[in-house]
This record gives sequence, C-alpha cells and structure tokens, in this order.
Amino acid sequence: MSFSWPWALVALLAVPLLLVARWWLNRRRKRSAVVVSSIALIRAALPGRTSWRRRIPVYLFLAGLLALAGALARPHASVAVPSRHTSILLAIDVSGSMCTTDIAPNRLAVASDAAREFITAQDDRTRIGLVAFSGIAGLLVPPTTDKDALLDAVENLKTARGTAIGQAILTSVDAIAESNPNVTAIGVDVGDAAPNTGGDHQPDTIVVLTDGSNTTGVDPVTAAEQAAARGLRVYTIGFGTTEPAHMMCTADQISGGSTFGQGPRGFPGTGRGRNREIDEDTLTQVADVSGGRYFRAEDADELTEVLTDLPRQFGLHTQDVEITVWFVLVGGLLAFTGAGLALWWNRAPGSTRHPSGPPMPPDKSTTSVQPRPH
Repeated sequence: MSFSWPWALVALLAVPLLLVARWWLNRRRKRSAVVVSSIALIRAALPGRTSWRRRIPVYLFLAGLLALAGALARPHASVAVPSRHTSILLAIDVSGSMCTTDIAPNRLAVASDAAREFITAQDDRTRIGLVAFSGIAGLLVPPTTDKDALLDAVENLKTARGTAIGQAILTSVDAIAESNPNVTAIGVDVGDAAPNTGGDHQPDTIVVLTDGSNTTGVDPVTAAEQAAARGLRVYTIGFGTTEPAHMMCTADQISGGSTFGQGPRGFPGTGRGRNREIDEDTLTQVADVSGGRYFRAEDADELTEVLTDLPRQFGLHTQDVEITVWFVLVGGLLAFTGAGLALWWNRAPGSTRHPSGPPMPPDKSTTSVQPRPH
C-alpha cells in the first residue's frame, strides 16, 4: 500500500490524543466525586450496563477515526483486476514431430482438441489469436472474439518441417501490436528497457505450445526478451513424453509440400521410433524472462488441465488503484455505529415502574448528597 499524501498520516495522532484527553477527564472527575449515604439506591436508579457495552462504542468510534485519518493520506493499493481488453495469442507447434503417436492418436490431434476446448471456454469478450509454426511462423487468425473462425483454423492445422519457436513469439508480438496501441511492433526501437518481470504487464499474453526445441530462426530467449520489453508475458507448454514412438499423421494433417512416406494402416507418416527431447531449459528461460511460467503436459488430460487453468493466471493484471473511498466508507460506518450505540445504550429511562403497578414516587428517605471537602 502507498499514499499520495503520506504527510497527512499525522492525523492518526488524533486518536491517542483523544485517549489522553479521556484519561485526564476521568481523573478530574474522580477528584470532584460526591459522598452518598446509600449507593444502592443510586445504582437502582441507573440503567444497568455491562462493561462490554461501555467499551464497544468507544472502540468502534476510535477505529472509525483511524480509518478516516488514513483516508486523508489518499491510500493506493496494487490489486488484481480483470481486463476487458485481454488478447491471448495461442502459438501451436505444427512441426513433423507433432505426428508422434506416444499420445494417441497423435500429438497434433490431442493438441487441437485441447485448443478447441480452451477457445470454447473463454469469455466472449476475450480476444484470441492463433499462430502456427514449424520452420516458419504464420498468423492464422488475428486476435478476435469470433470463436467459429478460430475453431475452423484449429481444425485445419497441418504439419511441416522445422521448429521456429522464437519466430512464433515475435509473430505473436506483432499480432498483439496491431490491436494494442501500447505495444510496439517488432523492429520498432523500445529503448534499452530491461525485461519486465515486476508485475506491470500488458493484459495481452502469449502461450506457446511445443513438443521439441528450436531448430531455425531467432533464439527463443532473445524473442522472449523482446516480448518482455513490451510488457508481454510468454507462457510455455512442453507437450509429449520421452518414450520413442512412431510418427503417423492423417492426410488432413500434412501440408501439400510434405515428404512423409506411407505409414502403417494407410496413415501417411513414418515408421521411425525416434523421439526428440523437449528443450525444457529454453522453455523455462523464455517464461522466466518475460514473467510467465513453464508447464509440462505428458497426456491429453494434463494438456487440457494446463490450458483450462491458464486464464486464472493471466486473466488478471495488477493495477494501482486509489482506495480512499473505501477508507471513508468504513471509517464513517464505524464512527456512526459507535456513536449510535453509545446514544442508544446511554439513553435516559422514561420512568421507574414497579413490576405490577404504577410509577413509583421517589424515596424521600434517602440522605442528601453532600460534596466531599477538598
């Protein structure tokens, strides 16, 4: 929490000053006490009050004064608030290794299903863009709320050779820059800004899903630094197992220029049982540099869970908000409640009635009250 006018916090001294004044008045009242001959009659005439009834109004009133005094300093707080202009760029690896069958029927089919579920589950105001990358990266759908267009693009993903993770990040940055004026495109100088990992991020986010390592183009960490300099976070997902498996893709999953041969059961593909390792170190660095996070998914359920839970992490962004009004509301409520309870519990009784009869006249047998000599 921060304050626009921190010097105004001296108003908090009003509370201890009031306590000192109350103590001094109580001490003076004791000096001017009177002596009575029958204290029992005095107690009978006063309304009964327990100790907590005497203290609660005071505590409430003082707490209200503290809140009101704090409001004078105009407090601010960094809070997580939902953004109405969130863009999520989903970059999906469509390299040939996505035909691997270690996750049935193959990685690309499972990733496509998870992407469709992710798109369908998002709020209608959330804009989603789709980038596909193999040896090159291309923007298939710019950030949009048209879920049908996104689902059609996911349905038509096709594999090709190569893996350009860094280029996919840069393509995603450019796609966000087209719709967010606060984000500059790649190639535009943003100065010597250090990577932004302190929480002051743009609401737009990049999600990279890959099953391998970068084989061509710009280094992924360098691309992540460019994204971080623009306040964009990159979340990375390593998808697949380490078990060797055959690579088999359907005809619909292979681009026209593919050189895959004929595989078993009529599936175009290869019969090789070779499986390239996921470059988890690089994917972790990409996430750390930009303020994102790296996830690992080894089956369909884990991938779906990761994508489903992602919006909880980047659907909110931090914003510095002045909360003076809340201090005023709470302080006023506490002060008025304390004052109201004090007046209610200390109200003068109308008359003293006998339980079964009319009002009792005052007892004239009481001894007169005489001041105590000083």
